[in-house]
Amino acid sequence: MFMGEYNHTVDAKGRLIVPSKFREQLGDEFVVTKGLDGCLFVYDNNEWTALENKLKSLPLTNTNARKFSRFFLAGATTCEVDKQGRILLPAVLREHAGIDKDAVLVGVGSRIEIWSKDAWIAANTYEDMEEIAEAMEGLGI
Repeated sequence: MFMGEYNHTVDAKGRLIVPSKFREQLGDEFVVTKGLDGCLFVYDNNEWTALENKLKSLPLTNTNARKFSRFFLAGATTCEVDKQGRILLPAVLREHAGIDKDAVLVGVGSRIEIWSKDAWIAANTYEDMEEIAEAMEGLGI
């Protein structure tokens, strides 16, 4: 399970350090794709395969299913960690997440999210956490 929050910078070539705790769980190769809420999603190979299988099972005749599959698969790329613990984030993914320099890597269970620091701060205010917690009760949490 991925957890924790780490701040890093993206260098001029688009390389980002992956925290060692995440690298230990991810291995040397994993998938990064466009995520929801304006961030990137990072999956280890097992989780990615499970997601691919779910996407494959969606009905081809459903417009939303096709669009959803396109969103995740078209932007996906396999990343390999270099000797310095960095990955190269393609420009299309950096643009999707608005990542220029400062990035936040966040462990959220079965995946990692990569955010631009500004977007992370803007999207993750917790003044309404009591209301959210009450709504989660209906989901069994």
